[in-house]
Amino acid sequence: MERSNYHTQPTANGNQEVQSSVVYIRDLYKSFGNNHVLRGFNMDLFPGENLVIIGKSGSGKSVLVKCLVGLIEPDSGILKILDQDITQLAQKEMDELRTEIGFLFQGSALYDSMTVRENLEFPLRRHPDKVPGSSETDSLVEDALESVGLLHAIDLMPEELSGGMKRRVALARALMLDPKVIVYDEPTSGLDPITAKEIIHLIMDIQNQRGTASIIITHDMDCARVIANRMIILVDGVNYAEGTYQELYKNPDQKVKAFFK
Repeated sequence: MERSNYHTQPTANGNQEVQSSVVYIRDLYKSFGNNHVLRGFNMDLFPGENLVIIGKSGSGKSVLVKCLVGLIEPDSGILKILDQDITQLAQKEMDELRTEIGFLFQGSALYDSMTVRENLEFPLRRHPDKVPGSSETDSLVEDALESVGLLHAIDLMPEELSGGMKRRVALARALMLDPKVIVYDEPTSGLDPITAKEIIHLIMDIQNQRGTASIIITHDMDCARVIANRMIILVDGVNYAEGTYQELYKNPDQKVKAFFK
């Protein structure tokens, strides 16, 4: 059955508020020659939701992310972000839409030749229409670093930062344009357990304070357990199972149970 791109959420007075998807994907296909990666993937991301997507290596997670941010074009299907079908957008329109999407790369992807301050200023320089003046730029950079506990590192170079500090700087940079959607690609990968927990709590704080809708791609089931409002298990290019962490944990299907061992 075709799912609607709307769902209901209880309000304070007990009524049901209808909410539209901020990301809406239907029947998404992507192949590379004979390698069929996405095979009819469906997904909704709703306002203020943390949606975790898990899957084995080669299941299509990376291809899905690249389709989401417009780096590769799907073969067919509908992919709407904030009610805009990105498969139909011109380059200029896609660039404008990207300002509404924050992205935390798996390896942080900081510019080695730039200080922490300059790394955070970079998206603002690319989109000067988003920031009226230099004094506001300074304020935005400092506020973003303060939110991740790294204001003291503002003039350091990336090589002077630990792995966890780099991840936090990258997270601050993802927030610079006040995005409505954030995509986290393996946010705790390569971090020690204590630092991973710090990143998890930062993601939760961002959701609570900013009300962003987030897609979290991860192999870290502890991260998924804490963060996820809802989860999708991606198997062979399709959303094989979907639900809360507890619902999936109790699912007797062997392919689902394999992720919780």
